[in-house]
Amino acid sequence: MKNIIFIAPPAAGKGTFAQMLKDKYSIPHISTGDLLRKEIKDETEIGLQVKSVIDAGKLVSDEIVFNLLIKRLKETDCDQGFILDGFPRNEAQAIELEKISSEINREIKYVIFLDVSKEVAAQRILGRVSCPNCSEVYNLYTSNFKEDGKCNKCSTPLVRRDDDNEETFNKRYDTYLEQTKPVIDYYKNKGLLFVIDSNSNDKELKLQQIEAIINEENND
Repeated sequence: MKNIIFIAPPAAGKGTFAQMLKDKYSIPHISTGDLLRKEIKDETEIGLQVKSVIDAGKLVSDEIVFNLLIKRLKETDCDQGFILDGFPRNEAQAIELEKISSEINREIKYVIFLDVSKEVAAQRILGRVSCPNCSEVYNLYTSNFKEDGKCNKCSTPLVRRDDDNEETFNKRYDTYLEQTKPVIDYYKNKGLLFVIDSNSNDKELKLQQIEAIINEENND
């Protein structure tokens, strides 16, 4: 089974590779944030409870998150594997996840750490611009432009997201370091951690490296 966790700092490409693996191997890409948003949208009992917690500016309890996650992992589309994105966020969650995943026969097999330097991550985020017309995404530092500041496809002036600024990036990256390092160390000690250098922009090479990990001859 390809039961995978992706761990990565901002702009390491976690979402991109999770989507690639989802499409190629037909395994679900599971985000606990998406699970919570679905409950809120469907106005379930849990959803209403979650909404009230979020509206009050508080964090949703681990108990609620794990209840939703267990329910999702038990679904039949997870029989051949799944990709967990953005979870666990701390060591306590990692320990609990190990316990419950074992109980439901969904043990984590691979924890893939996409390692990228703060400098490279900052360049990717602070240089990110997009076309409001056709949604094409560029980077001010690495993309080639036919016209400065305009989309190569439709010549529309490019825009930057409001949260793509240095202050927000620094907060996100520092939070990642503080919360995630213990999780990385936990899985390293378990022998489940695999590190991919994500500093280059060669997506195909990194995908090949990830597939080599999850498709080893002796794997389930």
